[in-house]
Amino acid sequence: MTQKANILLDAIPQARLRAGAGHKTLGLGALLSVAIGLVVSQGVMVLMLQAVGIAGFGFIIPLGLAYLLALSYAFSFSELSLMIPRAGSLSSYTEVAIGQFPAILATFSGYIVVAMFALSAELLLLDLIIGKVFPTTELPPFTVAFGILGIFTLLNLMNIDIFARLQSLLAVVMLVVLLLLGLSAISHEQAQPLANVLANSSVNPLGWGVLTLVAMAIWGFVGAEFVCPLVEEARCPERDIPRSMIIGLSVIFCTIVIYCLGALLLIPAEELATNGLPHYLFATTVFGETGQIFLVTAAVTATCSTLNSSLATIPRMLSGMAQNGQAFPCFKRHSAKTGAPWVSVLFIASITGLPLLLMEMDSINLLLSAAALSWLLAYIITHANVLVLRKRYPDRHRPFRTPFYPLPQIVGMVGMLYAIWNISPSAEQARQIYTVSGVVLGLVSLIAVLWIKFVMHKPLFQPEPLEPELRP
Repeated sequence: MTQKANILLDAIPQARLRAGAGHKTLGLGALLSVAIGLVVSQGVMVLMLQAVGIAGFGFIIPLGLAYLLALSYAFSFSELSLMIPRAGSLSSYTEVAIGQFPAILATFSGYIVVAMFALSAELLLLDLIIGKVFPTTELPPFTVAFGILGIFTLLNLMNIDIFARLQSLLAVVMLVVLLLLGLSAISHEQAQPLANVLANSSVNPLGWGVLTLVAMAIWGFVGAEFVCPLVEEARCPERDIPRSMIIGLSVIFCTIVIYCLGALLLIPAEELATNGLPHYLFATTVFGETGQIFLVTAAVTATCSTLNSSLATIPRMLSGMAQNGQAFPCFKRHSAKTGAPWVSVLFIASITGLPLLLMEMDSINLLLSAAALSWLLAYIITHANVLVLRKRYPDRHRPFRTPFYPLPQIVGMVGMLYAIWNISPSAEQARQIYTVSGVVLGLVSLIAVLWIKFVMHKPLFQPEPLEPELRP
């Protein structure tokens, strides 16, 4: 297997690769758990409730549009991963489609910059939840956040994955938590009857302005493409890679609808919109004091699982890029004792901790929106890859072909550009998001240009040759 083929296969958490190392052992269930498990998080729990508080029942409109945009990226990733089944990374797809600069930008934007923003937000949320449930515990700010980050950094430096046999179970647990909250709220004695709410209030108070919430809604659907690097481990990749993403995104959509509907029937919309920890409010309203323990357990599980997966995944991605000449050589270094890419692990841990030092406690929405913007940029490049490769290699064998091509790619790109343009319903927060994201992505772009020109000595946008087709 070539080094390029290893970039993201090495990036998948150890447990998932152990399940099928060298064998086609992963069925639909295992792939489905990956598609779901890397999507559901505390950030999703918070943003969905705040958005439904802002838009009321009208939130179903941006949520439905976000679901369709997510299906479009699932189609594009399915086509690319099965067309190039031994090059599982976005970098590998992009360098053969539109060149080295977009390849580096897409990978950093979609994964490394996202980790910087999203993991920081997850740790901030956990710190806030612990402080809310245990207010008598007098700890300095961010003690829990930095403590958890330190623990999992150390574990990954030692190449220990304590969630090795639990990742599939954790994905199911998080879905059950959201469904249990939603269904319990709908059947709660204090919940308003749905018919009364629809009769006495505006279904869509924002009117066309509800479309500005698409960027918030899409955060509930990003990350399902992490099944693609497992293409060589799947028993039937042509069937199960696309199916796992499509089913996973559909399950998530239905779960979020039930979760948000329950909250809206039980809690006044303005409280959901303005509360910094709406999932805490939701859990305690449904289950009382028991809800605190219920939520803390879910929050710790979600944050630790997300952090552990990212610290196992992204450093190996960065290490693979360094071995490919696309990143600083220091990222190639592995521990002789544990085999962990220790420089890359420390780098990802550092950029995760940096926003905690620079941001305020109320910066969670800012961080998650900046992460969504970065991920959407990577998805736009993914759609462009499909369009370019269809034109340049029309006869290449494609086990999965996008239905109604090129409509999903065109609609996906336009929709995602619209979501980026309307990244927040607040003009002031939108400026902050653009500033933060622009500075980080601008710095990444500058370094990428200099690196490609003066170290790799390659053109910025000249595609790499596609390897000869490899059939099973």
